[in-house]
Amino acid sequence: MDEHIADAIGRPDLIRLDDRLVCLRFETMKVVSALAAVRHLLDTGAVRRGDTLLDSSSGIYAYALALACHRHGMHCHVVGSTTVDKTLRTQLSVLGATLEQMEPCDDLKLDQKRRVERIHEILTAHPEYHWMRQYHDDIHYLGYRAIADRIGEETGTDRLTLVGGVGSGASTGALTRYLRAAGDGPADVELVGVQPYGSLTFGAEHTSDPEIIIAGIGSSIPFGNVSHELYDTLHWISFDAALSGAVDLLRRHAVFAGLSTGAAYLAARHEHDRAPERTVLFIAPDTGHRYVDTVYSRHREATPVTHLTPRDIVDRTDLALPWSRMPWNRTTAPSLAS
Repeated sequence: MDEHIADAIGRPDLIRLDDRLVCLRFETMKVVSALAAVRHLLDTGAVRRGDTLLDSSSGIYAYALALACHRHGMHCHVVGSTTVDKTLRTQLSVLGATLEQMEPCDDLKLDQKRRVERIHEILTAHPEYHWMRQYHDDIHYLGYRAIADRIGEETGTDRLTLVGGVGSGASTGALTRYLRAAGDGPADVELVGVQPYGSLTFGAEHTSDPEIIIAGIGSSIPFGNVSHELYDTLHWISFDAALSGAVDLLRRHAVFAGLSTGAAYLAARHEHDRAPERTVLFIAPDTGHRYVDTVYSRHREATPVTHLTPRDIVDRTDLALPWSRMPWNRTTAPSLAS
């Protein structure tokens, strides 16, 4: 029996959608990393019960940190993106978390920059607060070990391809490290990262999406815990294509998930078609509830996924909407992303 709701929320489902196509479906994925990080900080004496934990979030990490703080008797202070919706604001308030939400902004790159600046202002005024640094600290890798063990038990690591939004790098990076360490060798587990246009993490800052940057899987600032050398292949996917993927995933498989899941699903379908002998597992980090108005209400606009294919490129200067794919070959970070 679970001792706290955070344990239940953080436990993912493994769903076989097709032959060798698997969905790792979370209610709220970052609960896994937040819980393990806070436990580690308490166990090592870096923080004590009653302290205030601080971080920036575009959505699901805010809820995850609030739950971890609730469980362990901590205070939670979040600098939130403009994308934080009313439902999440209300949940954070009832949980006792402090939310500072950025003013509405059409440019999510500017939104992200302002949030980081505000974090530093808060730390200057309250040096006793502990900054969780979800985008920079490998402590957020810890919670994914048990999930990697479960994946290894249920799917094996032989000819396994993991697909997921990159974001902070914690989920895809951690799962890949643990799976490669447990398998017969690092070549058995391939990692495919999904990015939005405009993200500098893998060098697409010169591009832009006329709709939006998909919050949570890209970045306009360098992220310190993205291990670029883990990734074999990159997909850049636009809002419209991700919308089509999310709608198809619900219609075809009844999985109701977020926008980044739609993008990961598209990439996973393509990788599955390219190498049907491999098991392809993609990450669905959250449910679709906060995307009802922006994505699912537009389901009639969705392009059939069978009509969508990526443009294969070998250089980032050739990136083009709505979908591009490029071998990364486990190389190091672009200069601006370091």
